Amino acid sequence: MTTHFITAEIDIQETPTELQTVIEAELKKQGEPLRWAITSVDEAQQKVAVEAVVTQSAEC
Repeated sequence: MTTHFITAEIDIQETPTELQTVIEAELKKQGEPLRWAITSVDEAQQKVAVEAVVTQSAEC
């Protein structure tokens, strides 16, 4: 198992709960999220920047 630091840009959602669900779904595409944080918000483009640490299974 390896850990990776990733960044993602996510569209702002209607509610905080929806935003959390979308962020977690996007991160799971890269691996299992250990932790994540919204690091910036671009109101003009309606996007948030997310930084995360995810784990991925080692491929043989």
